[in-house]
Amino acid sequence: MPADDADLLSAHGALPPGAYGYDELKEDDFFLTPGVTVTEAHVVGYAGISGDLFDVHMDDEFARAQGFPARIAHGLLGLALTDGLKTRSPVRLLGIATLSWDWSFKAPIFIGDRIAARFRVHARRTTRREDRGIVTFEVKVINQHGSVVQDGQTMLMMSRTQAATEPSA
Repeated sequence: MPADDADLLSAHGALPPGAYGYDELKEDDFFLTPGVTVTEAHVVGYAGISGDLFDVHMDDEFARAQGFPARIAHGLLGLALTDGLKTRSPVRLLGIATLSWDWSFKAPIFIGDRIAARFRVHARRTTRREDRGIVTFEVKVINQHGSVVQDGQTMLMMSRTQAATEPSA
């Protein structure tokens, strides 16, 4: 595994468990999510919900004919699982709404792969509303081999805890 990828798995310097609003985060803060093993049920369930029954996800022979060792999970399933891992993390973000995803699919995710994500604060900005801020996170999804399989950025509107606890004039 490349040295850079291996470093992504290190929790050294990561945010400790707890609740974090906009005001508690600073650039380069990061956290690692718990992992999830991608199952047949995930792939079939996502295919049914999304209507994406493309053969590379549903047919091993077709996937092998395309050069894959087996069927691959939907790329958007990987993104959906990543968002779910964020909300299940011991680092609880006081989010209001996800505003965007800018996402790349780097390598296939296979049934049986275990993925986790690393969320790093890339940028922060306040909004017109005193009780909110926007944080841009750089996200890397890593499989059990330490390889980045997906990455990108997401913008999250978050509560400003200081504004929420300060008395109003």
